[in-house]
Amino acid sequence: MQERATPQKVLVIACGMIAREVLAVRERHGFEHLELTCLPAEYHYYPDRIAPAMDSAIVRARAEGYRHIFVGYADCGTGGLLDKVCEKHGVERIAGPHCFAFYQGLDAFAAIADDDMLSFYMTDFLCRQFEAFFLKPLGLDRHPELIEDFFGNYRKLVYLAQTDDPALDRVAEDAARLLGLAYERRPTGYGDLATALAHAALSPDDDARPR
Repeated sequence: MQERATPQKVLVIACGMIAREVLAVRERHGFEHLELTCLPAEYHYYPDRIAPAMDSAIVRARAEGYRHIFVGYADCGTGGLLDKVCEKHGVERIAGPHCFAFYQGLDAFAAIADDDMLSFYMTDFLCRQFEAFFLKPLGLDRHPELIEDFFGNYRKLVYLAQTDDPALDRVAEDAARLLGLAYERRPTGYGDLATALAHAALSPDDDARPR
């Protein structure tokens, strides 16, 4: 009986906002050959920094000997610039416009996108970092009167829950009350992220790799 070759290492260069989720998918599926490095989560606020930072990160990874690299980002506000970096280096990224879409699944997101136009999305990461990412940077802890300026056009807070964690549920519910928004908890799990990582984790030299 012929032994199956050990899968080659695959480096995922991901947004820091999804690091925990990438590692959870890796552990769940036993993708031990999948390695992770991240760009700063704060690039969520500065999408113009994503493409040049990714370009540099891929160059460094190639110099370190990584043959197989997967980009752990959707477009994420880069306006197609990230796709140009991916094309330049011959790598793939997670399909979709942003993590809020791929967590829900692109088909599900497309079906509800119009209804969610005035929804403010939160994820497990954003619940954990609500104070650091929203309250303090926007000054809402010191000037709650600014809430209307920043969130007045939203009607609902939608918590896209990757896990079942009552503590995170409470953060999302409290955030909705603070911001004066209706609340919906939408359990998504890891959505298309799990599918994308499963695709990436297969060795490009493996005949079983989806084409």
